[in-house]
Amino acid sequence: MADDTVARAKGPLVWLDMDQKALDDAYDQTIWASNMGLVQRRREAAAVAAYARLSPRRMSYGQTQIEGFDFYSCGRPDAPILCFIHGGGWRSGASRDFAHLAEPYLDAGAHVAILDFVSIDAVHGELPDVVDQVRRAVAHLHRHAADFDGNPAKIFIAGHSSGGHLSGCIVTTDWTQYGLPSRILAGAVLMSGMYDLEPVRRSKRSLYVRFTDENVQALSAIHHLDKLHCPLILAYGSEESPEFQRQSCAFYEAVQAAGKPAELVVLDGTNHFEMLESLANPYGFVGRAALAQVRQTGR
Repeated sequence: MADDTVARAKGPLVWLDMDQKALDDAYDQTIWASNMGLVQRRREAAAVAAYARLSPRRMSYGQTQIEGFDFYSCGRPDAPILCFIHGGGWRSGASRDFAHLAEPYLDAGAHVAILDFVSIDAVHGELPDVVDQVRRAVAHLHRHAADFDGNPAKIFIAGHSSGGHLSGCIVTTDWTQYGLPSRILAGAVLMSGMYDLEPVRRSKRSLYVRFTDENVQALSAIHHLDKLHCPLILAYGSEESPEFQRQSCAFYEAVQAAGKPAELVVLDGTNHFEMLESLANPYGFVGRAALAQVRQTGR
């Protein structure tokens, strides 16, 4: 948790009951996870081993080198596809860094696609460019699912942190603008995401993301629930910043109020970076829920 032992004078409020320092800290998960380095070392070791063991096939969804994904085949025809969207503040991370997430879903009879997409720094802070790449990747998966023995009616999304935000954009996309049916997703797991960008734009993340009124509105999933057509699992950890917890709870309440199906999973004693360990574990709270979604909705 953040260190509150040293008293400081509170400045003007900039979001809810938070001054600028508190809001900046709320969107900096490194402050809330003292074991972040150890968790990352575990993830890296697991990912390296899984990537070597599973040998994914590399596929492209666009013209640039970054526009691709690692595809892990379960070896079954007409199988569901789980598409994972990684976090990293929209700035860092690569598909092979998350290879270990694939194995439980392969064992359950689902293919897994782990996306790569451009860093926000490479597009000069333009978040719409990042979102567009991820949307085009999911559209590609739907169009070409049969080419790699996948079922286009059984595509699931999972995302964490900034990948949770991107996944929120995915599940509230108007797919008819991509020449597709409005309902192309069978379900989604959104972990520790940001579904309203207004407080994010007021935080220090605005130093590297170019937030405007237009993209804050367009890329906040909470404002586009009319386009949500699949069941959601929303998850967060009790040791994440209270603001990250609030984001998930507020989105869950809004989805429920809109009459859309959603499940809220709270992981007690779990920080932001440990959430992925639960997704990779078939007996973890998130992993169990995600596998149940794939099996029940995807059969």
